[in-house]
Amino acid sequence: MTAPMITPDYCRTMGRYNLWQNRSLVACADALSADERARDRGAFWGSIAGTLSHLLWGDSVWMSRFEGSPRPPGTIAASPGFAADWADYRARRSAMDVHILAWADGLAAADLAGDLVWFSGVLKREVSMPKALQVVHFFNHQTHHRGQVHAMLTAAGRRPEDTDLIFMPTML
Repeated sequence: MTAPMITPDYCRTMGRYNLWQNRSLVACADALSADERARDRGAFWGSIAGTLSHLLWGDSVWMSRFEGSPRPPGTIAASPGFAADWADYRARRSAMDVHILAWADGLAAADLAGDLVWFSGVLKREVSMPKALQVVHFFNHQTHHRGQVHAMLTAAGRRPEDTDLIFMPTML
């Protein structure tokens, strides 16, 4: 598998984009009741809260792989319940976004080179892939699930900010 050509600047941009978009979605979701956030809306992870929790769990897993830190508890199937309490979710999401941005800010080109090997709980085997490809997947996974949450929030009568990267504020 060929690794994409990415740079530390790409990662910093995507880290900022992640922070901006999560702030927008959380602000909109704050306006909903707990029942509305938990309501199954037919998305892959069910609800707004479940999808956001899955995304936080996924970010935690990927960061553990990139940094060699402890893996978060639970399985992908249990990820919608990773952060069941909304206040806890908000605090953990905010901390993770700051952590991702700090990680991206500290990257050098050499940090994106080579392969990364990890054990995949989904595939039940060791996987080795170019680290750059994994980083692209990490940011793409975030964008994919945030798009689902954006659609669910819009259907619930809320209006998150634009998702277009070109409209990202220069100062966050």
